[in-house]
Amino acid sequence: MRNGFLLVISGPSGVGKGTVCEKLIAKNKDVVYSVSATTRKKRPYEIDGENYYFLSLDEFKQKISDGDFLEYANVHNNFYGTPKSFVFDQINSGEIVILEIDVQGALKVKENYPEAVFVFLLPPNMVELRKRIEGRNTEDEDTINVRMKNAEKELGFIDEYDYAVVNLDVDETVKNIESIIEAEKFRVIKGGQNG
Repeated sequence: MRNGFLLVISGPSGVGKGTVCEKLIAKNKDVVYSVSATTRKKRPYEIDGENYYFLSLDEFKQKISDGDFLEYANVHNNFYGTPKSFVFDQINSGEIVILEIDVQGALKVKENYPEAVFVFLLPPNMVELRKRIEGRNTEDEDTINVRMKNAEKELGFIDEYDYAVVNLDVDETVKNIESIIEAEKFRVIKGGQNG
């Protein structure tokens, strides 16, 4: 049986990943958020090691060459990555580590660490997804159209995931993911330990 493990949650923009992950962490004391590393500048309210691990470009590149990331990407001229040491330390101490990440990042994690549990969060339908994105009032029409096009592409990768959960109601979605977590705690791990 496994103790801790990595739970990767992804899905299209606007599906509600952040809200679902926040509620999961608030309700479950053995669930922790994966802290990413980044080269972007620290904002005044952010805490190093809590919001992100803030690294210089040279430090980040050194960690890439040392193989220290489960995955990393260059987003808007800043690097972001998932440090292996944080994830494995938490898993080995019995925690369930949540990694909220886009589909591209999730596929990279799967390549490097297939033992993780992969959950794809789905919208009830594409009309509702568009409504949610529009409701944020943060994107113009062109950006919304790009996000919708990307969402359709991302849905094509659903068979790469272990579970698919429709996010119709946040509380119900959280309960469904808690059921997955409970089941995974009892999964028999063949051939060794994590990390």
